[in-house]
Amino acid sequence: MIVLDTHIWLWWTNQDNDKLGLARKEQIESSDSVAVSAISCLEVAWLEGHGRIELPLSRADWFKRALKGSGVILIPITPKIAGISVDLPEHHRDPQDRLIIATAIACDAFLMSLDRKFPVYEELAGKLL
Repeated sequence: MIVLDTHIWLWWTNQDNDKLGLARKEQIESSDSVAVSAISCLEVAWLEGHGRIELPLSRADWFKRALKGSGVILIPITPKIAGISVDLPEHHRDPQDRLIIATAIACDAFLMSLDRKFPVYEELAGKLL
């Protein structure tokens, strides 16, 4: 399983291959399963609602395409994931990113992200794409 960071999910869903890159696209599309943390839905809605990104569809239609239409698994924020996120070292103070990292750890999944702070987490060793 590959857990996608929010920006990767946006680029892949919107077919922005210039930002995503063909190698990442192939990794995603050849994976047995692809998932996102539920917190990524909040991030997308917030970014769109505050004019930071423009979605090619209405927000509701984009989410339908990005989840149901793509086969992406939506992983809820569980007490286990919440606990892992607060127990992580304070390398990254963004709670959304900490929840995404914790989701990958809890699921023993790979995490695809271009966030420069993610490689600092020893917990992601060998799992960061």
